[in-house]
Amino acid sequence: MIELLESLVRGLGVGSAYALIAIGFVIIYKSTGVISFAQPALMLAGAVAVSYLVPALVTVLPRTQAFVLALLLGAVGVAVLALAIERLAIRPMVGRPVFVVAIITIGLDIAIRVVANGFIGLGARPIGDPWGLGRFSLGDLQVQWRHLVMMVTAVLVLAVLFWFFRYTRHGLAMRAAAFDQEAALTQGVSVGAVFALSWAMAGGLAAVGGALLATGGGVDQQLWILALAALPAIILGGLDSLGGAVVGGLTVGVVQSLV
Repeated sequence: MIELLESLVRGLGVGSAYALIAIGFVIIYKSTGVISFAQPALMLAGAVAVSYLVPALVTVLPRTQAFVLALLLGAVGVAVLALAIERLAIRPMVGRPVFVVAIITIGLDIAIRVVANGFIGLGARPIGDPWGLGRFSLGDLQVQWRHLVMMVTAVLVLAVLFWFFRYTRHGLAMRAAAFDQEAALTQGVSVGAVFALSWAMAGGLAAVGGALLATGGGVDQQLWILALAALPAIILGGLDSLGGAVVGGLTVGVVQSLV
């Protein structure tokens, strides 16, 4: 029973990171109607950025604070990268067939990963255990801190997204554009701005998810493959459902852990 509970907790932790990446897929799809296959590369870029930022920041900050700050800076940096991708590569393709845009995102994924692999090298770049303790005990149950942090981070991100989409002007604009782009245009919503914001948000979420997944074994050239777990997650939960992406991500994580 203890082993089963530990597997469930481990699966919920990893599944929370999958859910963050899956939410990025859904946000872009809801806004643009395109599945972005560049998400794995953005996830890898975020993890690489954090692996470089943590050693630099830990010299002036406690390790936990250094990791949190590195995570925020990495997410912002990848969000800016995703915004640039949308402006330079995706925006000119508006009106083209969805298949064409999807192929472009595959090319972007390969290009970004080639650059990121150059910063990784042949081995794995460690992020380390930013919480100082590998695990803690709840009776006989052993729980890794990183899995708990993954779950808490996912809950916080979901809360922020709920507030953003429900109560902010930009969030309401994104919901309107996702529902009906032509109607949103007639009401003064800038669909181009919505596209850009959706890519930036998805990039930031991918970076956070990638960095959290890398806290276990470090950042290597195969880390991007973990982002592909978000694809069955969004298929299970629905391509246009943020809540479904969360449920799908948790389901994939738990099933993976149990199997």
